[in-house]
Amino acid sequence: MSEEIKDTNEAVENNAPEVEETVEAVEETVETKAEAENTAEENAEVTTLKPQRKQSRRRKIETVEPVESEWKEQVVQIRRVTKVVKGGKKLSFRAIVIVGNKKGQVGMGVAKASEVIVAIQKAIADGRKNLITVPIFKTTIPHMITGRSGAGNVVLKPASQGTGVIAGGAVRAVLELCGIENILSKSLGSKSPLNAANATLNALKELRTFKDVAAQRGISMKQLLG
Repeated sequence: MSEEIKDTNEAVENNAPEVEETVEAVEETVETKAEAENTAEENAEVTTLKPQRKQSRRRKIETVEPVESEWKEQVVQIRRVTKVVKGGKKLSFRAIVIVGNKKGQVGMGVAKASEVIVAIQKAIADGRKNLITVPIFKTTIPHMITGRSGAGNVVLKPASQGTGVIAGGAVRAVLELCGIENILSKSLGSKSPLNAANATLNALKELRTFKDVAAQRGISMKQLLG
């Protein structure tokens, strides 16, 4: 029995290196399997993340549209002006702008600046400071009137529905931005846009409603209109 035990021990000792090699091979295969599983999990995470990125890129950007102002501007004239000073000539620009809301309010602004854009901006600000309220009677004016400014005269007459604005140049700009749709006009004397616009504003400022005239005379509207 002792000899058999010795033989088995010798066989085990002889086969020990082979067993160790097989154990190392098994450990290597287990490690490669674990690495393969980890790489598969990482790939799966990447594939799940890709569609999320695409969805985030496809989000629509909401834009807020600016609210349009009720005030409208129209440039009547831009003129180059030279001023003679001690060192020579100073060049600037003069802008005439009509401002109105087409609801009975209108104004004119005049400004000078070394640049055209700056002159227009200053004229718009000046026009909003000098607004007048115009009495409109059924898309026209209540009565005939004549406005004067310098050497220029402008005659305004009420017109029936469908006539339109019969005017031109600065007079037309003032009447349209005021909100009058039917009117007859005639410009006399000076042809300067500044004088024409001032004369038109002077005429519109002097207009009176039927209620104001009846109250001034101390009579009723029926007696006034006959």
